[in-house]
Amino acid sequence: MARLYLDANATEPMRPEAIAAMAEAMALPGNPSSVHAEGRAARRVLEEARDAIAARFGARGRDLVFTSGGTEANALAIRGLAAGRRVLVGATEHPAVLAAAGPAAGVIPVLADGTLDLAALESALKAAGPALVAVMVANNETGVLHPIEAIAALCQEHGALLHLDAVQMPGRLPFVLGPADSMALSAHKLGGPKGVGALLLRPGLDPTPLLTGGGQESGRRGGTEALPAIAGFGAALACPRPEGLAALRDAIEAGVKALAPEVIIAGGSAPRLPNTTSLILPGAPAETQVIALDLAGVAVSAGAACSSGKVRQSHVLAAMGFGADAACAIRVSLPWNAGAETVARFLAAWAGMRERLGARKR
Repeated sequence: MARLYLDANATEPMRPEAIAAMAEAMALPGNPSSVHAEGRAARRVLEEARDAIAARFGARGRDLVFTSGGTEANALAIRGLAAGRRVLVGATEHPAVLAAAGPAAGVIPVLADGTLDLAALESALKAAGPALVAVMVANNETGVLHPIEAIAALCQEHGALLHLDAVQMPGRLPFVLGPADSMALSAHKLGGPKGVGALLLRPGLDPTPLLTGGGQESGRRGGTEALPAIAGFGAALACPRPEGLAALRDAIEAGVKALAPEVIIAGGSAPRLPNTTSLILPGAPAETQVIALDLAGVAVSAGAACSSGKVRQSHVLAAMGFGADAACAIRVSLPWNAGAETVARFLAAWAGMRERLGARKR
């Protein structure tokens, strides 16, 4: 039987439309910065993708900077806009945001459901002076959605810039740049290729570049653009969002709870991405669960992001107050091509895993 891939928040399976667009772009010999006919043909593909991606998020093409992915987009925004400002980040941010913000950043706690503590944010903004707030729209581990409109209102009230890590949103829920000042995107989280992302900017905002060189991306990011990947990015984003993922996720959660009432669904009471659930099985280390399911033909991840193949305790779940249970979570994130059979196959594998782990304890 074919393996069951349930790690879409790490990377989505490629959309066929993205593969086709990439193949077409690969056949173009020109550099988008060249002025001859071949270069102009490549430039057209680049700018058409730029305009289409930006428009999808209510922005202008001229305000979109292509990057190597979400990590670079977050770093460009945070490091490029932070001059003269105190950086404030949420406690459950992706490691890419935490690393870009650095150890001097102020950390805003989250509530038990994983949403940002707005009272704590307001207090930090009052004390910080000029600030740059960096938060994710949707958490990559739990799927929890932060109250972005309320966060944006507080930032505007206190004159702070707001950067959004929106990497997990496209292809799952509609979202636009709106009142934010910048927003990071990544193609491979929505069925596009790995190695390309984008930073959307409010008109008139110009971050200090991380990479300088030949003046590409209006001088905001040096280096020849990855044209085939960018074409695949645009094609993947144009695909319709899948329907029914929330129902599949809910069925998985209900099935797991029926098998094991002790299971905790992290962030289950908060608004979440439709494709994501974080399942805590107390007493069962995340690494053990991931390996057992992998041997059963099911790909999931630990509650924490994996680094170089290592499973670490989730700082997200720790910040939500789960204590020792933070090391006992797996993340199930449904891809765009999940179907009704996904639920039954996962539950069968999960039940077998739990039984084996229980037998080992006995």
